[in-house]
Amino acid sequence: MHGGRDNTTPGFARAAAGLRTAANSSFAPSMSGSGTRALEAWFLGPKAENAELFEKLIADAIRDQAHWRRNFHPDDPTHITEEIKRSPQYLEAVGSLKDNHQSLLAFLKKSVPFFSMRYQGHMNWELTLPAMLGYFSAMLYNPNNVAFEGSTATTILELLVGDDICRMLGYELSNTAAPRPWGHITCDGTVANIEAVWAARNVKLYPFAIREALRASLPEGADIEVPSFQGARRLVELDSWEVLNLRADDVLALPTRLKQAMPEKDVGKAISEFSVQTLGLAEFHRRFLPDLPSPVVFVPGTKHYSFPKAAALLGIGAKNLQDVPVDLKARLDVDELRKELERCLRDKQAVYAVVCVIGSTEESAVDPVDKVLELRDEMRGRGLDFVVHADSAWGGYHASVDRADFDMPAPRPSFVPPPPAMTLGTYVTRQFRQLGKVDSITVDPHKSGYIPYPAGALCYRNSAMRDLVSFSAPVVYHGDAEPTVGIYGVEGSKPGAAVAAVYLSHKVIRPSKSGYGKIIGQALFSCRKLYARLLCMAKDSDPFVVVPLNTLPNIKGVSQPKSHQLLRDVDSKTGKEIEADRQLLDFMSEIGPDQNILAYAFNLKNADGTVNTSLDLCNRFNKSLYERLSIDPGHDIYGYDLIVSTTDLDADQYGDRFIDNYKDRLGVGGSAGRRITVLRSVVMNPWLTDTPQGSFIDVLEHEFRKALTEEVGRIRGSFTRGF
Repeated sequence: MHGGRDNTTPGFARAAAGLRTAANSSFAPSMSGSGTRALEAWFLGPKAENAELFEKLIADAIRDQAHWRRNFHPDDPTHITEEIKRSPQYLEAVGSLKDNHQSLLAFLKKSVPFFSMRYQGHMNWELTLPAMLGYFSAMLYNPNNVAFEGSTATTILELLVGDDICRMLGYELSNTAAPRPWGHITCDGTVANIEAVWAARNVKLYPFAIREALRASLPEGADIEVPSFQGARRLVELDSWEVLNLRADDVLALPTRLKQAMPEKDVGKAISEFSVQTLGLAEFHRRFLPDLPSPVVFVPGTKHYSFPKAAALLGIGAKNLQDVPVDLKARLDVDELRKELERCLRDKQAVYAVVCVIGSTEESAVDPVDKVLELRDEMRGRGLDFVVHADSAWGGYHASVDRADFDMPAPRPSFVPPPPAMTLGTYVTRQFRQLGKVDSITVDPHKSGYIPYPAGALCYRNSAMRDLVSFSAPVVYHGDAEPTVGIYGVEGSKPGAAVAAVYLSHKVIRPSKSGYGKIIGQALFSCRKLYARLLCMAKDSDPFVVVPLNTLPNIKGVSQPKSHQLLRDVDSKTGKEIEADRQLLDFMSEIGPDQNILAYAFNLKNADGTVNTSLDLCNRFNKSLYERLSIDPGHDIYGYDLIVSTTDLDADQYGDRFIDNYKDRLGVGGSAGRRITVLRSVVMNPWLTDTPQGSFIDVLEHEFRKALTEEVGRIRGSFTRGF
């Protein structure tokens, strides 16, 4: 583990040197450029309408690879001669390759049809053409971004991509920005979240190592002061509680201050002797925290399973990963968080981090970042500080809907790009505009970035935070002369092809309003159209009711009768009719889930028309619907007319208030049970639902009705009591 750096230190110097080297070549990579505007050119298409274009581009990549090989020392001897190609063994091997490839192609048709509007199961959809092309082209070179030595091109691209993602998310990268942000590509959001918790743990414990080094072997730095909630104090004089609650930026600035004060000393080695990385968590607590409880991490009930993994791997422990109940919109309840933080102040229990989920994977809920940051500011004044991490793995690219175009020249005066089909709601927009203030952010390009696996990312507001989770292996890392990203974080080897995929997709489709904002805006539009249809779908004569997780909100200036009329208008009008109605567009932006994952549950009616009151039967009904609308391994994919996913909402994570409210709305409030089974539609397709052949929303309703009618009939045929 190395000491902190700022934007004048070797880490950034070598990155800049790498970019200068690239700039001197025939191809100078950058993220500047105009991007493009034609959404239809960004995808292969639901019927492979752009197949000929894609085939040509892939062929170009193969030909260019061949040209590169032939021109690398062209006088070197060849091995695969025409004579060898005519040999029986060669012909047999080629025949086997062709036959087995055809068998593989046939078997792959059992895969999931992510490209279809009928697929609404998980956070997958069609990949962008530039992402697939970038991945394929770089894959031919097989770069390993663990070190510059194995990725002399794609390491440079990763530095550019990291900055681009930082800017999309709201981190400021101007020359005057201090501290400087930094981002890198990981294999997925799980690894990014683990790294973020790891960094939060280490930044909390790092000043203990510095304090002990000052006492033991660096007496020249004994007078160094740090800001505390009681004013500037000498670090060596702080007690354990005060050390645990220093601000992250102040902690990360200490190594540079020490190096400047003692340039002749090996400061990093002296500090490392007492670090948690060296001692281990058990020994560290025994030495420095014997009388204080173990620090905790607070996560909302909607947390991803990567956080329990992080707690286990980092020695924090499941007991110290504490769920905060959510409110009725499935967002972290700030009042409940306040109660927990008050308890931590009272008990002197330190907090490593508070996690906000920006687009939960089950409900698409966006936690109140603004309120959490305000609460941290208040707690700081009372002596309790912590890192705020945003898990924006799913929702991060939604920032592009509100992000003004950057790193590209203004369009021609005669051309004004159309706005996204749908904007984010007022509340969600406010959260994204506060995102740049959190300490770290996870985002997955391979989710709402429409980029191939594996492509997650982690961004730090203060780049020095990465140095607390850095390791290097001499066999792959040769010092500050090389730009590198591989020494930071959890992973070792990782595909440079994934970086190239993000790079080319971002070059062609900018992560701003004119690019990804258009894709996600249209997906949001389709999701809210489906939400409106679900609310309007069930008639009195139907043997079922449908209850989306998200209720119709109270909108200032819109009465309840007017709100219901606008909802019916959203359901019945075409996209063009809605676009022409400003009031309807504004209303539509405020309804439904925070983003474009839609959770809902059905309940069946008794034969007399009353709604079933048993939670157990309601859950079994939804599970049986899922079984009809999900994929069985190995089955013929062409037989599936609609594909959704399912999840269970449990009071242990979400809180009783949330679960009781949803049970009441389903009509099972008087029934025992604290877990609700819901269905889930992830609406990622960017094609507007109106087609010359009719509305695709009608197709989806038809498939839902068919499954509902058959399942109600099956249940009524199986049970007689109560029907």
